[in-house]
Amino acid sequence: MSDEGTEKFGGTKEVEENHAFDVKRLEAYMHAHVEGFQGPLDVRQFKGGQSNPTYQLITPTKKYVMRRKPPGKLLPSAHAVDREYRIITALGKVDYPVAKTYCLCTDDDVIGTMFYIMDMVEGRILWDPNLPDIPRENRRAIFEAKIETLAKLHKVDYHALGLDDFGKPGNYFSRQISRWTKQYVASETQSIESMNKLIDWLPNNIPAGDETSIVHGDYRLDNMVLHAEKPQVIAVLDWELSTLGHPLGDFTYHLMQWYLPAEGASTNSLQGIDFAAENIPTDQEYTALYCQHTGRNGIDNLDYYIAYNMFRLAGILQGIVGRVRDGTASNAHAAAMADRVKPLSDMGWHYAQKAGAV
Repeated sequence: MSDEGTEKFGGTKEVEENHAFDVKRLEAYMHAHVEGFQGPLDVRQFKGGQSNPTYQLITPTKKYVMRRKPPGKLLPSAHAVDREYRIITALGKVDYPVAKTYCLCTDDDVIGTMFYIMDMVEGRILWDPNLPDIPRENRRAIFEAKIETLAKLHKVDYHALGLDDFGKPGNYFSRQISRWTKQYVASETQSIESMNKLIDWLPNNIPAGDETSIVHGDYRLDNMVLHAEKPQVIAVLDWELSTLGHPLGDFTYHLMQWYLPAEGASTNSLQGIDFAAENIPTDQEYTALYCQHTGRNGIDNLDYYIAYNMFRLAGILQGIVGRVRDGTASNAHAAAMADRVKPLSDMGWHYAQKAGAV
């Protein structure tokens, strides 16, 4: 593929030295806890997985995936692979597209940190939302599949799945702003005026109206596996940031692909493209699709939500920068995140001003 993200983050590599473990111990654990497991076991590490190191577990007949907490000094409440395991397992019961889970290991003696094991779902993982490697006539259907799958998540009855304690219902934006402000401050490596302004303005201007659903927290193209041939999402990945929260926060995070600054903050932006020529929906068309699937009449206060999500993403990336500083980042490209924090903060403040900030 020509996709730069695929080159950087797609596929596997040899296990990094600081993420290595005793494979024989893991193999013995899998014999005892993974139904149908048959060795011998070979282990590779996925290039992606910036927060939680992710491994491909290969046997002669089957492939599995293991996600683990990284070793070393960690931020409080980060790297919650146990929560990830819980939500994937629950959603599998209602036919939501997730990988089948096998076991959660909380015993650090096995590989050094907590981990879980799930099926390896084979299909396409795409990184560039412009879909340069997809024929033009097939692009819109992929966008329609993405948004239908997110809407389906927001309509899941979390009470019926026993997930009432998976997050705190209500005050989602207030709690998220507090969380990411703390992470940002704990990881701060430079003073950014626009970020400081967002930290002051956002908590005091949260739109009225509260709703609660399961939210993914990082729903984007490269966190899903598409069917090898059809425009169908067959597995949503990377549930580390999932919780109970406001569905509009989740949707507008996903919508940021249309607003991200094309230079500096991200290569994965839809800024400035000819949507009709590329057969990709505009942000208005995509928002209308989400509203159609969720029974909404429209979305008010969009500028606020975009500002909030620019702030949130800047906080997430600054956390990765902090882990580079502390020596616990699990991706070779994490250091490049430092250059993205200020453009995101500046864009966030731009949308805050559109929403009325002075």
